[in-house]
Amino acid sequence: MSQPEVIPGFSCLEYKRRVQQEILEETKGMTREEELRYFRDAAAKGPLSAWWKAVQKRARAATAASPGE
Repeated sequence: MSQPEVIPGFSCLEYKRRVQQEILEETKGMTREEELRYFRDAAAKGPLSAWWKAVQKRARAATAASPGE
């Protein structure tokens, strides 16, 4: 396995805090349903969207295969 690229001066914690603050500002005043839509849309459009779609597909298939529900 190769070593990840080291970016001088980059702070993971600072980046995490900044992104969390941005999300807080973007979701401020949203209802619970609006927040869920916000995060679902972000997951569907983000860099892990293919993974997210596969997870949803497996969950739907598992639900459909569950007897008696």
